[in-house]
Formats: sequence, C-alpha cells, structure tokens
Amino acid sequence: MGETLEADDLCILPLNTSCRSMSGTPKAVLISTLLYCITLLTVLLNLLVVISISHFRQLHTPTNLILLSLAVSDLLVGLIVMPVAFIALQSCGFVGTITCAFSYLVSFILTSASVGNMVLISVDRYVAICDPLRYSSMITPSRVRICLCLCWLCSVIYNLITLNVHLLKIDLSNSCHQQCFITINYISGAVDLLLTFFGPVTVIIVLYMRVFVVAVSQARAMRSQISSVKSNTVTVKKSEMRAARTLGITLVVFLLCLCPYFGPSIVGQDTLIEGVSAQVWLFYCNSTFNPVIYAFFYPWFRKSIKLVVSFKILQRGSCEAIIMQR
Repeated sequence: MGETLEADDLCILPLNTSCRSMSGTPKAVLISTLLYCITLLTVLLNLLVVISISHFRQLHTPTNLILLSLAVSDLLVGLIVMPVAFIALQSCGFVGTITCAFSYLVSFILTSASVGNMVLISVDRYVAICDPLRYSSMITPSRVRICLCLCWLCSVIYNLITLNVHLLKIDLSNSCHQQCFITINYISGAVDLLLTFFGPVTVIIVLYMRVFVVAVSQARAMRSQISSVKSNTVTVKKSEMRAARTLGITLVVFLLCLCPYFGPSIVGQDTLIEGVSAQVWLFYCNSTFNPVIYAFFYPWFRKSIKLVVSFKILQRGSCEAIIMQR
C-alpha cells in the first residue's frame, strides 16, 4: 500500500546483524522528528479538547458532545496507534504478533467510530440549520449520548467480526524489520468500502449540500433585509452558521485524509496495510488536524485552553465559567 516512510533508513540495528542499521541521514532524522512531533501534538491538543468539554458545563451541548467523542477517538489514536507505528518504524523486531493485531484492531475501531461521529455531526448541523425551531426538542444531550454509545458499540462489533480472520493471518515475515502487514481481500475491502466510506460519505455530502442551500438562502435574505425566508426554514443564528462552517471544514479534511486510505479498495485491489505507509499516517494525521481546526475557528476552545493551561480550572466553581458568548 504505497511507499513506506524510509523504513530501511530508520530501522535501528538489532541483535540480528543481517538488519540494516539506522543511517542517521538528515532525511531519516527529519521524518523521525516529524512523526514524533505529530504524535505528541495529537495527544496534547486532543487532551485539551477532552478536558475543556468535560470540565465546563456550558460546553455540554449536543454538538460538543459529538466533538468530545471525536476527540476521544483522536486521543486514542495518539496514545495507542501512533506510538506503536512509530516504534515499529524505528526498531527492528519490536512488534510482536499480539501487539500488531491489537494495534490494527484498535486502529480500525477508531476509524469506524470517527466515521460514525462525522455522520452524527452532519445530522446535527442539518437539523440545526434546516429545522432550527425543532432542534432543541429533537437533538437532546441524552439522545446524543445514546447515539454515540451505539456508534462505538457498532464499531467494536463490526471490526471484531470483519477482522477476525484477517488478524489471524498477520504477516511478520520480514526478517529485518518485523513490520506487521495485514491483507484485506477485495471482497472484504468492498464491504468495508461501502459501510465505512461510500455510505457515510454519501450521507454527509447530501446533508451538507442541503445545509449549503439553506445557508445561501439565509445570506440572500440578510442582504435584502428580509427577516425570514419563504420556506420551511427561519433565520438561523450566526453562531450556528459559524459552527456549520467549522464542522464543514473538519469534514472536508477528514475526507481528504480518508480517500488515499481506501484507494486500493476503490480500484478493486486487495489492500495491503502496513503501519508505516504514507497513506496510513496521513489518515492518522487527521486526528491532529481536528483540534487545530477548532483552535482556529472556535473562540471557546482558545478561551478554555487559556484556563486549562493556567490551571484556573482547579479553582472552586471554575466549571461554571462563561466560555461561549450567547
């Protein structure tokens, strides 16, 4: 599945002298440093998102609960998946069969959960923009929690069933690097492509096209100084429109990171997945991009970061702080 990230150059000399030692070239050092920084940044930023939304009660909105679930998924990518892939890239013979299987299983579960979270985000924004009068009654925190639990549960069950056979055939045959490979045949790849790519992506695109149409109608209404549009919609809050724009950017970045990952399945080939491939790391990097997008477009995230970093959240009653301006 594509080229590996200079695996030969980054492999450290093990006891087996047949392996090539780390060359220490500037390119190898640069790649190693870059991946280390990405991993560290992924953990720190997503941890800030999790702490912020969990601590401040004002942020316990349905939309932010979905963002919290997405941040948990991204945080686990940074804590579990990235370090295993990074160490396997540097150290010959480190990754064993159990570690390799566990890493892939967690990776696939987090991928499916992230896709489910993206669909829930699209549904949330669709109702908020296209049917704002019924949003508070339809999208409640309790319903969102139930949907999120079902999303994670389905992700675990689906991947345990799908990967049961494939995980038993993990290839550790590379005598030097002991890189673990998993090959998904085109039939399983086609099913996975339909359920975790084409299906969810179609839902996301359809819903956001509707959101875009309503947003354009609202903009025209504002320019013509009309307080409402003659349709089944009403004037939407600017904060809702900004949230839709920010989450729309998040979805676009997610799709751009996901497409190379599913490339072989799209063209009908067997998928050879290895933790050091550029396509896999690009998808991992989506977990880094998400909180960066929040930092740029969400004022509440920037404000909460200041309170967390300055340890003001340890003060009594800090959870009641006003983070978002209504």
